[in-house]
Amino acid sequence: MSIVKSKFGTSKDGHEVTKYTLKNKNGMEVSFIDLGAVITNIIVPDRDGVFEDIVSGYGEVAPYEVNMPSFGAPIGRYANRISGAKFVLNNKEYQLDQNDSTNCLHGGFLRYNCCMYSVKCEEFEEEDKIIFSRHSPDGEQGFPGNLDYSITYILDDDDELIIGYQAVCDSDTIVNFTNHSYFNLGKGGHKCPDVLNQEVQIESDYYTPVNDILIPTGELKELAGTALDFREFKKLKDGIGKKDAYGNIVTGYDYNFVLRSGGKEGVKKAAQFRDSSTGRIMEVFTDLPGLQIYTANDLDIDGCKDGVHYGNFCGACFESQNFPNAINTEGFPNAILKAGEKFESITVFRFKVF
Repeated sequence: MSIVKSKFGTSKDGHEVTKYTLKNKNGMEVSFIDLGAVITNIIVPDRDGVFEDIVSGYGEVAPYEVNMPSFGAPIGRYANRISGAKFVLNNKEYQLDQNDSTNCLHGGFLRYNCCMYSVKCEEFEEEDKIIFSRHSPDGEQGFPGNLDYSITYILDDDDELIIGYQAVCDSDTIVNFTNHSYFNLGKGGHKCPDVLNQEVQIESDYYTPVNDILIPTGELKELAGTALDFREFKKLKDGIGKKDAYGNIVTGYDYNFVLRSGGKEGVKKAAQFRDSSTGRIMEVFTDLPGLQIYTANDLDIDGCKDGVHYGNFCGACFESQNFPNAINTEGFPNAILKAGEKFESITVFRFKVF
């Protein structure tokens, strides 16, 4: 295997942005840029051997410097929402950005996907590896501690994209990393208008219901009998217009599912996503306790890759994560990274046809 480097463009600050493309023996390709360490392309075949790019994104640097939908983006220091944009750690309150109603979402106004990263490439016979790393100084985004973190991407000959997160901090802090790629397995890949006819299955019996500003109530509600029941394969459109556990009508998906493994048994299967027209299927594995399913609700963006317009339901995100607002919610999984301890997590996206 080999890693191909190419010039992607120049940032507004004058940084040369490089694109890195990995290709395995089966022809699968994955590309990244060192601006944001984002995934820009994932090219996989359908059942007829037609290769198409299945993730949303842009074709040039400038929109990636903003990237409000977080196309292909690694998210940190804390993915998802923190209520009141604040938390208390070691008897000290930390104030964050209120960039989502009164919440802090995906770290606030300074997104990790808008930063430049150092890059290390490693090539092997059966897999290639790219390690993106940077230093997040004490107080960045309002979080305590100097955090050194890295995102490792591996493409192997089993058509697996493996994402590893590592971090260490010099004082107690909170962390929650995820990837925010929007997948579309339909004909045309990312050009396919929507994912509503595509099917999802999730290894989950419960979800964390939220209030009117999408902060978890602290409860765990059963999925059975609700619009969110994906214990068996179901088309995404089949839950639209139906009710959640509280009787609210579901108009789109932005929910955290409680994985059966609870993140306590190592890397386990979390979900499957498939399209019957192309035969593409994506399996998701993780060692984290939650999986946020988001379906690009109310998205409306022109001028994306290949001149495509992305609208509502243009893709589906499978965000492996700790639970939203875990630091402020009793009983949710631990979100604290102790000083000097190493945070490590792995998520795998495996692609096949059926």
